[in-house]
Amino acid sequence: MDKVVATAAEAVADVPDGASLAVGGFGLAGVPNVLIQALYERGTGGLSVVSNNCGAMDSGLAVLLAAGRITRVTGSYIGANKEFARQYLAGELEVELIPQGTLAERLRAGGAGIPAFYTPAGVGTQVAEGGLPWRYDGSGGVALASPPKEVREFDGAQYVLERGIRTDFALVRAARGDRHGNLVFGKSSRNFNPLAAMAGRITVAEVEELAEPGEIDPDAVHLPGIFVQRVVALTPEQAADKKIERRTTSAPSARGTVGS
Repeated sequence: MDKVVATAAEAVADVPDGASLAVGGFGLAGVPNVLIQALYERGTGGLSVVSNNCGAMDSGLAVLLAAGRITRVTGSYIGANKEFARQYLAGELEVELIPQGTLAERLRAGGAGIPAFYTPAGVGTQVAEGGLPWRYDGSGGVALASPPKEVREFDGAQYVLERGIRTDFALVRAARGDRHGNLVFGKSSRNFNPLAAMAGRITVAEVEELAEPGEIDPDAVHLPGIFVQRVVALTPEQAADKKIERRTTSAPSARGTVGS
């Protein structure tokens, strides 16, 4: 029942080249940076990643991406990641872009043992009809496009069939976790982390605070330990290392005035 592993390197030591990974996080919030760095240092490559985005700045999955360790991404957001866009357009990276809510439900469904589901998202578009560029040929042409999906009518409305996602491993980050793998996520980091954890056949969680069994109120648990196989306790320095993607400040209001 004690799932604590001594180091991040030990926790990802059996992730092979070519593995599929579900990775939690949204932007820079809730990203398992320590586990990702351990994979980078181990030299693991040829990875198929399922994540909302593929890192930002020089953080998170961007570390593996820049090193050429990722061959395929299933996600919903490229954003301002210029290297992600460059590799995609150059034909170096296969990318399956899907609606964000669909991605969330595909992960959840896979973890819940649901092989497929119908959703209205994407009906009447290339999401359902096929033709979305998955890989470019490097000269502006499409080398691989998405196939069409089944569409059915329910109660007079059209729905597209989407498959649940299961991956070999999942990497997530939690604010608190106990030795049994029960996890609590902090604020906005409770984004894709629970869903990614559910989808992985072997889920590894880095936790900012390690609790003993029974210290976490069962009503406060966001993800039960049944979905988690390994727990890595972060050092205080690792837990405090949280980057800000876009720091926004405003000038203080003049004395005697009310800021608008």
